[in-house]
Amino acid sequence: MKTGIIGLPQVGKTSLFKILTKARLEEHSHSRDAHLGMARVPDERLEKLSALYSPKKTTFATVEYVDVAAIGQEALKETTFLSSLRQVDALIHVLRAFEDDSIPHVGPIDPLRDIKSVEFDLMLSDLTQIEKRLERLEKDLKKMRTADLEREHALLLRSKEALEKEQPLRELEMTPEEKKLLKGFTFLSQKPILYALNIGESITLGDDLEAAVSRFNLEEVAKRPNAGATAICGKVEAELAEMDEEEAAEFLGSYGLTDSGLERLIRKSYTLLGLISFFTAGEDECRAWTIPVGSKAPQAAGAIHTDLEHHFIRAETIRWDKLLEAGSEAAARSKGTLRLEGKEYIVHDGDVLNIRHSG
Repeated sequence: MKTGIIGLPQVGKTSLFKILTKARLEEHSHSRDAHLGMARVPDERLEKLSALYSPKKTTFATVEYVDVAAIGQEALKETTFLSSLRQVDALIHVLRAFEDDSIPHVGPIDPLRDIKSVEFDLMLSDLTQIEKRLERLEKDLKKMRTADLEREHALLLRSKEALEKEQPLRELEMTPEEKKLLKGFTFLSQKPILYALNIGESITLGDDLEAAVSRFNLEEVAKRPNAGATAICGKVEAELAEMDEEEAAEFLGSYGLTDSGLERLIRKSYTLLGLISFFTAGEDECRAWTIPVGSKAPQAAGAIHTDLEHHFIRAETIRWDKLLEAGSEAAARSKGTLRLEGKEYIVHDGDVLNIRHSG
């Protein structure tokens, strides 16, 4: 699963990517190059399980991020740029919400205006794509009418109508079958989006981060389907990235914070992708595994290894906090809190699984 980081020029987009992924980008890299990097998903639950088992290895879930060039209508006409953007599963739109005379900016700071500007460009790109496809479809329907072509035609017409009303496709209600039908188009305005306000440093940073979404009038757009909003302070995050764990905790505490803006952003982008974590725990390794919301136990087993899905019998299951409370799997089993679940069991966020299989 990939998350694309987009934004207008001079918003702190690439700096955020570098802090998130610890990537070291070449100074001479082309401005249109897309950069890939991984970020660890912070998870206090896994840390506590690791403290219980003292394993040789602790492995966190990860999110892959893609930093693309500054967005705009001209960029969206470029094949390479479009291709990079179409390949991601969700978007983080970084918005400038800081004042800094040394960094050029056209007009007043207005994140809501920037959202509308970028959203318009994404929808215009999708509309152009739909109009081209409808033109071909209408020719094909004159030659031969099939149920599949008619369904696609009707759905594209409905999508076109929404875009012409400036409604992004992520807000359009669709059945699972309709979503599947549109999947191959990789429409940009259909991708889930997280708005990330990049605010300035202040002595009241903790309060400012909490109030940022409301202060910049993003509450309404953040509540729309498949959207969300959060705030970071890029300048502070850059400083935190250079500190060890103890220094960082003390530094955050001075602002009245318990976790960094980046940690919240990573968790929110993980949720935005419709993902959850389940755990496996033992003396060799404690590990977080990533699966889509609603996955059944065999699919969770398949995330570990495809053979486990094919030969799945049962899953020993317990919530992470119940396992900690019991102190061990043996104690949890004797209390009856460690359950055996079958193929229809839907795995929940925070489950600890032990897969039984015939392989």
